Amino acid sequence: MNQHINQSLQDILDKRKEQSLYRTLQLNKGLADFCSNDYLSFSRLRSAADDLNHLNFSDQYIGATGSRSISGNTCYAEELESMLASFHNAEAALLFNSGYDANVGLFSCIAGKQDTLISDELIHASIIDGSRLSYASRLRFSHNDAADLEKKLQHVSRKQSGHTGQMFVAVESVYSMDGDIAPLKEISMVCRKYGANLIVDEAHATGVFGRQGRGLVNHFGLEGEVFARIHTFGKAVGAHGAVIVGSDVLRNYLINFARSFIFTTALPIHSLAAIRSAYHRLMAKSFSNEYLHQLILYFKKDFPAMEGISLIESISPVQSLIIPGNQRAREISKGLQGAGFDVRAILSPSVPQGRERLRISLHMHNTLEQVDRLKQALRDLLFI
Repeated sequence: MNQHINQSLQDILDKRKEQSLYRTLQLNKGLADFCSNDYLSFSRLRSAADDLNHLNFSDQYIGATGSRSISGNTCYAEELESMLASFHNAEAALLFNSGYDANVGLFSCIAGKQDTLISDELIHASIIDGSRLSYASRLRFSHNDAADLEKKLQHVSRKQSGHTGQMFVAVESVYSMDGDIAPLKEISMVCRKYGANLIVDEAHATGVFGRQGRGLVNHFGLEGEVFARIHTFGKAVGAHGAVIVGSDVLRNYLINFARSFIFTTALPIHSLAAIRSAYHRLMAKSFSNEYLHQLILYFKKDFPAMEGISLIESISPVQSLIIPGNQRAREISKGLQGAGFDVRAILSPSVPQGRERLRISLHMHNTLEQVDRLKQALRDLLFI
């Protein structure tokens, strides 16, 4: 084996260490969870087993055996998609193996050479990666700034005058790193004005906002205004995979052109059962996420004011505490872990330099007493 390549890779890793950018895999050693995306605590509940019990395994494989277009399609998957489409008030739905796969598949194929993709400057990496794989022109607008979005749409409209290119606008309803929400009503109005197709990633809103957790698009009554919505299952739903909901035409288009759907083995039956079981919980009359929203308010109430430190305004379970500097953010994170709290630092370049942070996630399984102790630990560490 050529040893020069290993040395070259090690040199790059060493440089990351010097810059405090080096990532390692870390185990949760019994710490109080304030870092996962398990907002509804569904991953801690009995789920897929209940739904699997009714299946006849003489007719089912443990694995999917192939892609959906070859051997991996099942009545169970299609029935689940129909249920998801109905729940999210859409004509059709198509399952993907992850939220990353859904975004890469959608954005890489939906826009052509004559088209333009315009995304929020803080859009998720999966949407950036998918957009880079497309042949479309790409623009960014200032975060959550509908006026700046309109300027970009005006520019593209003038440029495309006389041409047939489409415009697509991509936003997250709840931003994964800041936890703030998009002004969907204003953005929707601007998109309608210029004939742009709005795509909303509901990853961190599913289960948290909207009627029975249908998301922020539902909360604002905008289902009819949005071209495509992405709901992921690895967060509040507590499972794995994702679904894109929209029109029947969109579903058929993705089946034909989304490479991350076409060229991969389908989700196995137990993953589909976990998704179905979680959605049965959302649809139950007893479902409530009220405690989660109460906990968010409790966390924000009387939050200690600290010089040079700021808590980003957010009504979502994602509460980001800006602590500038990779080294300092990492040190505070380690201090909290030493005090029994699993809180992770988010470092540049994952976030802009000077906007390094602790990303604190709140969940149904967190207690008020845990929140009190976490806030006290932050005071102790940051006032040293």
